[in-house]
Amino acid sequence: MDTLLDFSDSVGIITGAGGGFGRALAIALNARGAKLVLTDINQQALDETAALLAQAGTTQTLCADVCKESSAEDSVALALQHFAKLDFAVNNAGIAHRQGAMHEMTEEIYDSQFAVNVKGVGFGMKHQAKVMLKQGSGHILNISSLAGLGGTPKGGAYSAAKHAVVGMTKTAAVEYGRYNVRANAICPFFSPTDIMNIGGLMTDEDKKKLGMGSPMKRISTIDEIVNVMVLILSPANTYMNGQTIAIDGGVTAW
Repeated sequence: MDTLLDFSDSVGIITGAGGGFGRALAIALNARGAKLVLTDINQQALDETAALLAQAGTTQTLCADVCKESSAEDSVALALQHFAKLDFAVNNAGIAHRQGAMHEMTEEIYDSQFAVNVKGVGFGMKHQAKVMLKQGSGHILNISSLAGLGGTPKGGAYSAAKHAVVGMTKTAAVEYGRYNVRANAICPFFSPTDIMNIGGLMTDEDKKKLGMGSPMKRISTIDEIVNVMVLILSPANTYMNGQTIAIDGGVTAW
């Protein structure tokens, strides 16, 4: 295996591994030898992901709610208990909200967005960074969104939460870089994950319309996003820090 993509001595955590980017990333990294702790709030979906992995005995699963700090602490403890270290963590779990203008955002929408998309990432980073600092190395990859880099009509609370993910990522990069603990984020354009179901945007016509917002005139596939995540997480990628990488087919080039 090419050393750039050889994860055989790597241990990582992936949240939201029951579907979408999390499931596809777990499959991709497991096939390259990574030992993984996978978490999701949906036990059945988590079991389905585990059943798809090629390398048996190299994965631990944890049904957990990222809104609760204990879930982050427990996932790190599981990694240390079974694999004795933590090389990388991917804070992927996230939710969207029903479409609505800023004046239509409710307290419930803001609470849910910040509970999952902000606290979930923040708690994950807190406990992941602690062990990485002790080790003297580690890499945290957060999943933000193109909504975290600009305005998002009809998605204001989601945009606010994803901007917060960008801010936390950059802050961690500055705080921990001197200790060889790095933090980066990706900011994808629309991709056909379950998160699009919130707005009922899963028909072929919906996808076509959304794709027109990109110079490539289509939305991404899940694998196109995950392939970039694998490259960013490569054990050979050791100097990238504090970056928020747009994977958007050129949207930010307009």
